[in-house]
Amino acid sequence: MTFTLEGFDLDAFVAATLAEDLGAGGDVTSAAVIPAEARFEAVMDSRDAITVCGLDIAAAFFRHLDAAAAITMLVVDGDRVAPGTALMRITGNARALLTAERSALNTVQHLSGIATLTAAYVDAMAGSGATLLDTRKTIPGLRRLEKYATRTGGARNHRMGLWDAAMIKDNHVAVASGVGPAAALAKAAGIATIIVEVDRLDQIEPAITAGATHLLLDNMAPDMLRAAVAIVAGRVPTEASGGVTLETIGAIARSGVRYVSVGRITQSAPAADIGLDFAEL
Repeated sequence: MTFTLEGFDLDAFVAATLAEDLGAGGDVTSAAVIPAEARFEAVMDSRDAITVCGLDIAAAFFRHLDAAAAITMLVVDGDRVAPGTALMRITGNARALLTAERSALNTVQHLSGIATLTAAYVDAMAGSGATLLDTRKTIPGLRRLEKYATRTGGARNHRMGLWDAAMIKDNHVAVASGVGPAAALAKAAGIATIIVEVDRLDQIEPAITAGATHLLLDNMAPDMLRAAVAIVAGRVPTEASGGVTLETIGAIARSGVRYVSVGRITQSAPAADIGLDFAEL
């Protein structure tokens, strides 16, 4: 089954990534060392405990250079696996598979790293009733993939870009002379979803009155979050954001907010340790 993701062109991504790696000279190592007809079998496995993400994309790199490659998926995206778990088995032309190896591994390592960190945050807020949101803190050009990885880890996607909701933050507020005027201008522009960032309790009422449909409670401690939630009284969804860590997210999520957003899950996720090891044919 072909991997599909709305707004993401897998074929173009694979072709551009391989072109970057191959340059004008191609894979000089494989061309010099590996006979053209040689066969290769390998197992991709995880050296870490991870939440798997990106296997179908990795497979697309191998198939791009060897359409006849035999690939067996041993787990699926979203599976939580122990160290030493085999993820896929690949058999095909040795030159092709070795040329695609780094691009395939880079992708699955990066996406699995994001999914794994996301899952850790989801676990840390379990039982709170709040939902984890991602952010726009993504690597340019990889947003669709990185947000796919956060979904795989159990988060919900927030804005995909600047186009799908208004998010009025501190600099917008400063220019517009307040949260109320800023929210009112967004409402007058006909924007359906108006997210307003507040960092003080006295900003809540003016924001809601002017048209905010969602409040982002920025850098508030749990006690202040509880006070903010009480003032909002369910009129709009509330989202805690700013400085959230694995150590603090539990208390933040239990404050009564509906959402907690975390930029770290995309911005700071370490790559998963995943390798491709030669296997006897």
